[in-house]
Parts: sequence; C-alpha cells; structure tokens
Amino acid sequence: MREVARLARVSQKTVSRVVNGEPYVSDQARDRVLRAARELGFRPNTAARALLQGRFRRIGVVSLGTALYGPASLLFALERAASAAGYSFSVVTTLNGRPAGIAEAVESLLNQGVDGIVLSEPIDEGEAAPLDPGVPILGFGRMPAVTPGTRALVTGADGVGGGLAATRHLLSQGHTTVWHVAGPARWWAARDRVEGWRKALQEAGAPEPECIEGDWSPSSGYEAGLRLARTPGVTAVFAANDDMAIGVIRGLAEAGLAVPEQVSVVGYDDIPAAAYLSPPLTTVSQDFDTVAAHGLDLLVHQMENPDAPAPVRGEPPARLVVRRSGGPPPRP
Repeated sequence: MREVARLARVSQKTVSRVVNGEPYVSDQARDRVLRAARELGFRPNTAARALLQGRFRRIGVVSLGTALYGPASLLFALERAASAAGYSFSVVTTLNGRPAGIAEAVESLLNQGVDGIVLSEPIDEGEAAPLDPGVPILGFGRMPAVTPGTRALVTGADGVGGGLAATRHLLSQGHTTVWHVAGPARWWAARDRVEGWRKALQEAGAPEPECIEGDWSPSSGYEAGLRLARTPGVTAVFAANDDMAIGVIRGLAEAGLAVPEQVSVVGYDDIPAAAYLSPPLTTVSQDFDTVAAHGLDLLVHQMENPDAPAPVRGEPPARLVVRRSGGPPPRP
C-alpha cells in the first residue's frame, strides 16, 4: 500500500480508503490509486484485513447439491445480491438426505472464514444437533434448530401464499376440489405449498383428496398424471413445481385427457419454458432476485449491526401468472 501511495502521489490513508470502498476520496485521487494498483499488481490481502478488522467481507452459503430450477435460480440471485452489498461469496453444497449435512457444511464455511451464513434451501434433517455457527445465519423458508443466542433470521418467498393462490384460482373456476402433486416431504418448501393448498380447500369447504408425493422431477409428475387419470372425478391439479406439472400434463395426455378441456393444471416456479408449453402453463412465479436481495439485506444488517434488532420487513409475495392450462370443469 505504501508503494501504491508513492506511485499515485497520495497518502497511504487515501489508498486504504479506496481499497475498502470508503467515501471522502475525490474521483481523480481514486483513479490514480486504481491505476497505480493495476501497474504494481496490487491485490488487497483479505486474510490480513480480516485479522485487523475482525471481518472477512465474505458470506457463506449452504446449498443443496441440485440443478433444480428453484434452488439454482435462488443461488445465482444470492451471488448477485452479495456482490452488490460488497461481499464475496462462498458456497458449500450438501446432498439431500445426508444426516448432519447442513452442520458439516456450516463448519466448512466457518473454517474458510465468513461473516454470515445463508441456508438457501434447508430441508428437515430430523433430530440433528442444533447449529452453533457463532455468526448471523439466514434461512430461506424454515430454519433448523439453532443454539440459544444465535442470531437467526428467516425469510423467503411465501410458499404458503403461493399454494393458497394456485388452489384458490382453480376453485374459482368452478372445480369442486383440487388434487395436489407435492414435492418431497422433507423439503420445507414442499410443506409450505401443501399447507397453502389445504388452507384454500378448508376455506372453500372443499373435500381434501389424497396428496400425491413426487420428487420435483417430470418423471414423478408423469407417474402422478397416469395415476390421476385412473382416479374418478379429477378435474383440477396443482403441482408443486413446473417440472412435475409438465409430467402431469404428459401423463394425462397419454391417458386421453386433454388439458384444460378435461383437467386443469397449475404449476409453481414459472420456469422459462412455462409460457411456451402447449397449452401455456398457469403457474406461481417467484421473483428470486427480490427474495435474495431482501434476505441478504436482513443478514448484512445483522452482521454490521450485531447489537441492533433485525429490521422487520414483509416477505416478497408469490404471484400467480394465469395462462391457458386452467379453465372450468368439463360439463357432464
């Protein structure tokens, strides 16, 4: 930093301010410092800065090892939000269903040095030991058990509201009830959508059919579609993600049932292909950029203001996108 200051003809304090992104530096001085840094090949020593400041300017993320559209989109949105907040980004993946997988991933991130941790798509690990990260931790949807005193935050898209909106929409078309193809029961996101589906049926006084559990894949939706085609009285189906909704439509079609003329189908996520299916899929859209920015804002506030209470902000709502895969039930 002394060499950069000498070459840029500024004080070492000015170099420090530029490196740390602080204000009160003129544009001309900032440009000279950046040019000198490039010429000398200077890079800030993040390890040394962490020792001096007690902070790493890094956020760790525990993500499921999956290429599913929802978790992958949220992960990319989190990376963009962290960069916009001035933090680097470190990811550790954990396999679905592995005992204590989240705790091991958290420990790995702590060993790398992070100021806060995000659980991007937590699942229920049963009776796992409580997490004790020692830094603020943010969960999207639900939060595993944490030790008392841990600064834990929970946010995320309103899965209950999304399931409620999808089911209400189908009931408003005149269907007497709605069948549900759910995601894996261990996923908190799947449970939230089931809760919203049940709530809408209860509000309408509609009977609750048996819930069919899938695994988020089109193949599990296809098997559910074949099964629903053999079930008398099925006129409306809400699938917990678009991939399963696509499988449901294929299974119904193979059984000779047209969508939406005979069976209406609604999905969840609004994947890019949803608008181009035949018929275009009605679905619940998630604004992953808004959800990620909202969550990172809460976490950064907690990291930078450890003694202040977490700000109270409403969760980003889920939004129903109505296309042509739903309609009224067929006439007798």
